[in-house]
Amino acid sequence: MDLLHQLVLAAKERTPDAPAVHAGATTVTYRELDELADRQAAGLHAAGVRRGDRVLIWAEKSVEVVALMQASLRLGAVYVPVAPSNPVSRVRLIADGCTPALVVADEAGLAAGWGANPPPLSSFAALSTSDTPPPLEHVGPDEPAYILYTSGSTGAPKGVLISHRNALAFVEWAAAETGLHAGDRLANHAPFNFDLSVFDLYGAFLAGASVDLAGSDLSYSPAELTEFLHGRGISVWYSVPSALLLMMRHGGLLDRPAPASLRVCVFAGEPFPIAGVQTLRRAWPDVRLFNWYGPTETNVVTSYEVTDADLARTGGLPIGRACSGATLTLSDGEIVVDGPTVMLGYWGAAPQLGGYRTGDVGRYDAAGELEYAGRRDAMVKLRGHRIELGEIETALARHPAVAEVAVVVAGAGIDARLRAVIVPRPDQRVTLLGMKAHCAAHLPKYMIVDEVSLVDELPRTANGKTDRAKLAAAH
Repeated sequence: MDLLHQLVLAAKERTPDAPAVHAGATTVTYRELDELADRQAAGLHAAGVRRGDRVLIWAEKSVEVVALMQASLRLGAVYVPVAPSNPVSRVRLIADGCTPALVVADEAGLAAGWGANPPPLSSFAALSTSDTPPPLEHVGPDEPAYILYTSGSTGAPKGVLISHRNALAFVEWAAAETGLHAGDRLANHAPFNFDLSVFDLYGAFLAGASVDLAGSDLSYSPAELTEFLHGRGISVWYSVPSALLLMMRHGGLLDRPAPASLRVCVFAGEPFPIAGVQTLRRAWPDVRLFNWYGPTETNVVTSYEVTDADLARTGGLPIGRACSGATLTLSDGEIVVDGPTVMLGYWGAAPQLGGYRTGDVGRYDAAGELEYAGRRDAMVKLRGHRIELGEIETALARHPAVAEVAVVVAGAGIDARLRAVIVPRPDQRVTLLGMKAHCAAHLPKYMIVDEVSLVDELPRTANGKTDRAKLAAAH
């Protein structure tokens, strides 16, 4: 298959009454998902959405959102998922960037004060079955399917434009690597604007399996996530390492036997400390564990499967070998990716040509496995999210009490914190609570600072730039 939305259509033809999506107490079959997507496609078409248009979806995860993404693809449109944790101001920046033909919000988004009164998500779900869906658009595999917005170093989010071919090259490899089959139940822990969700959704649809949506209220509630994993009969789990570490430390994940249905556990998005990996391996010897690597711009391009041999490992866990059809090279130590998963480009910018420079530093170990050795720039991975520290600094600099600011990461792993080092304006009072509130108005939750330090001036390098190395060493 060449197109993402063909996966649901094919699964409906094979097993129309098989479960497709679970969301709390709600389960829809492939037949029902197809019918809902058709109704929503009719609604989008009636609202003026056409091939190539963007549909911005600002809503909590739900069956209706999954169907609306499918509906957008059926029209040849490009969906832009935005997590509900994003404040209105950031959603407006995203909308200004991708100029959507339509913004769709759930009740929470409407209540947050968008202002232009976009159509509520519920209005599409309530369309009658008599609404005739428009014919499927015959788009090509290299046409865009969705845009994932990530943190931008200039203070504005960047839209990563992904084609059908980009996504399917990864999904087809991942499904084969993990042995997905129709009886699987995949957990969807990540928000839809996070590239981890691509495997959860489209891997399930490719195999005719089902995906179980974990709402944002569960994201970092370790005890509830552990219960979700056990109670929902999850067979394939994919999340950031920090979620698993929280579940291990505070959610009782290892206080009981391995989940009865679980056969695959995949983690990606940040390094997993080797001690944690080894603890998990010992506790779950019959569960396949995978460490995947790849930025949003390429999705997963290396894979490493953990084995008993890693129980004796003393160094960090490798990110493994190339996958998804990717070719990896090291350019002065920087990982450069070429291949079918590399994005079309950033929305509104020049197309991506040639290899994508990740900004990540890598090296090969004695066994030929690639190791992740850190970042070359000010981007960090924290609690599984990719964060440009410059975006947080830009937001904080807007506060009237802030003269200068630099943001650093204090601590490491699950204990890592975002610390803002601030030079206050004369006679102005800067408080942690005030800075947190200011961040919350402009940034998603995972980018809100955890700590504030006040200084008279920021350290400088010889050429006058903020000396980040000195700040990081001091904090």
